[in-house]
Amino acid sequence: MEYGFFEFLQLIGALGFFIYGMKVMSEAIQKVAGDNLRGIMNTITSNRLSGVLTGFLTTAVIQSSSATTVMIVSFVNAGLLKLKQAISVIMGANIGTTITAVLILVFGFSKFSISTYTLPIIAVGFPLLFAKKESLKYWGEFLIGFALLFMGLSALKDAVPDLKQNPEILAWITNLNDFGFASIILFVVLGTIITVVVQSSSAAMAITLIMCENGWIPFELAAAIVLGENIGTTITANLAALVGNVHAKRAARAHLMFNVFGVAWMLIVFHLYLRGIDTVMSGSGQGSPLTQVPAIKWGLTYFHISFNIINTAVMIWFIPLIVKVVEKMVPVRSDEDEVFHLEYIGTQLMRTAELSLMEARKEVAKFGKMTKKMFGFLHDLINTDDPKEEKRLLDKIQRYEDRTDELELEIDDYLVKVAEGRLSARSSQEIKGILSITNDLERIADIILRMSNDVRRKSKHELRFTKEQKNDYKLMFEAVNEAFDTMYDNLKTEYHDVSLAEAVSKEDNINKVLKKLSKKHLNNIDSKGYDVKLGIVYRDILFGLEKVGDHIINVSEGITGTLEKDEDD
Repeated sequence: MEYGFFEFLQLIGALGFFIYGMKVMSEAIQKVAGDNLRGIMNTITSNRLSGVLTGFLTTAVIQSSSATTVMIVSFVNAGLLKLKQAISVIMGANIGTTITAVLILVFGFSKFSISTYTLPIIAVGFPLLFAKKESLKYWGEFLIGFALLFMGLSALKDAVPDLKQNPEILAWITNLNDFGFASIILFVVLGTIITVVVQSSSAAMAITLIMCENGWIPFELAAAIVLGENIGTTITANLAALVGNVHAKRAARAHLMFNVFGVAWMLIVFHLYLRGIDTVMSGSGQGSPLTQVPAIKWGLTYFHISFNIINTAVMIWFIPLIVKVVEKMVPVRSDEDEVFHLEYIGTQLMRTAELSLMEARKEVAKFGKMTKKMFGFLHDLINTDDPKEEKRLLDKIQRYEDRTDELELEIDDYLVKVAEGRLSARSSQEIKGILSITNDLERIADIILRMSNDVRRKSKHELRFTKEQKNDYKLMFEAVNEAFDTMYDNLKTEYHDVSLAEAVSKEDNINKVLKKLSKKHLNNIDSKGYDVKLGIVYRDILFGLEKVGDHIINVSEGITGTLEKDEDD
């Protein structure tokens, strides 16, 4: 049968089938693991070996090194992992992805083929989709994804052209093998391109194994493609990190450096290393991958596993150097500039609600810190009589307020995108709570801006606060600042560990100070020499500070309120 355009479409469709199955399976197992994955990451110490082990186990479980890398980036963003720890986990993920190749080889290419049992597996998984318990639904998705993966692999094997009936393909590949070492480099590039195009190193590995089984390519070229796949999987991450933040870029660059260096040293000892694998396999009675086509698949798998293990064993000692290099490659902006950028979200990489919400919470904590800094600017503004300093602070407050408007929209847009996916009742309720919190934080910034404009109005009329008024403000600022500290601590804390007691106490104190100062102000109105214009500004700012306190307590109520509703569910 001649291989035409329709057969090519069947090949692309089979590849899509395989990749979709892997996607469903990987995302389902992430949902099953849920917060447990976060707990695993939290247990990582500065020990590099434990980081490698964690990366290996995580990738072996969820069957996706890309998903592991995405999680690593999110944990770095959330402050759960240092870059040094993250690199060791990425190294472990490289070893873990070899397990996928072994599974594909054992279940997809051996005499026992799992594709025979895929429909019964779907029959078991499908009813679970309608279970009331969410974990059972996710296991149903996992089983269906697992079945689709191997159905896709079976379809992919059937869709590749038969070289006996299409000798021109074999002739083309043979020509590519006539350039000596340049052919190896060419196939490394080919492996990179295949991985970038299909967006999955596991899918690229499956394609390579099929080419080996059908006798398309010799062992040397198959190994070169595997090396290219190692680079290709990092290019995908680097492309995704182009729209990411400094942490995403650094993790992606570290991944790229690690794999490119590994490919470089392997190319130096390439033929010697392949002969070593051939010697071991021939000596153990598994056949020679250099001369026997049936042995190439296992030879390639041994090459894939041993290369990643040795590369990790070598590079693990250079992690501090890699950190220094990527920090220079991707420098952090100055604090003045960094504050105006989303730092924790914006990569569009998160695949599960748990990870997305974790990053959103971290961004909201930074939002809270920003409003606290604005409050500090307001304090300095009220206490200065220098026109230049006053103008500088007024401009700064205006700039910060403009950014808080954008921050609220950006965080809310991100949460809306998260809400478009499948959410648990807990995650759905938490999104509502965070939306409420961002609204209150933005309202705090609005009130601070309004009070700064009151100060501007005062200066325009050449009015000056009295020493007594400044002392009164000092009491109110101290009370509100304590509430700010409590709010910020609550935003940084795990939401389920937050108690309202301290926040309520700080709010009560604000109200007591306001009551005391309001009474004092009313008494001063009747005194001689009372300046009405200055008194109006004084009063407006005083009540503005109290309003800030109201929104501060709303933030803590939003944090605890999400959990209270959650538990009721």
